[in-house]
Amino acid sequence: MAADTLTKWTIDTAHSEINFKVKHLVISTVTGKFKTFVASVETDNENFEDAKITFEADVNSIDTNSSDRDAHLKSDDFFNAEEHPKLTFESTSFKHIGEGEYKLIGNLTIRGNTKPVELDAVYGGTVTDPYGNVKAGFEVTGKINRKEFGLKWNGVTEAGNLVVSDEVKLDLNVQFTRGE
Repeated sequence: MAADTLTKWTIDTAHSEINFKVKHLVISTVTGKFKTFVASVETDNENFEDAKITFEADVNSIDTNSSDRDAHLKSDDFFNAEEHPKLTFESTSFKHIGEGEYKLIGNLTIRGNTKPVELDAVYGGTVTDPYGNVKAGFEVTGKINRKEFGLKWNGVTEAGNLVVSDEVKLDLNVQFTRGE
């Protein structure tokens, strides 16, 4: 990308959600989110092909609607927020694969462990809001294995079921504002 033709976009946190889901006791799903995050997109074209995307979430902003569970997730059993207060993502590829569909590939770092991840992105479109700001929206989904990132704690029920599944589903609805 040529530096003089880059368009920079920043995440509109008031209109974005960073959610995750994980199976609990095999029978139900717990949903959580990060309430504090930043993200940016840099692109040199209108269709976002090959855009450079960065994302960072504050682990201490995790919210699963249970303060006890949130404290456990922040502990060394999971994220170890004291030593690793941020999780980060940096794209290596953003490819247009179909009508409004993209494949987002990049490096996700959690707890000091960096692994490549592949996510699906659906482009919702670009519009100008009532205040003259140009906005672009995306829905990003995918799955990761939490153990690959050092989130290894688990328990076993009397029936032999794991308390927390290894698979975590990611569900991000994000809106970006075009900068000057």
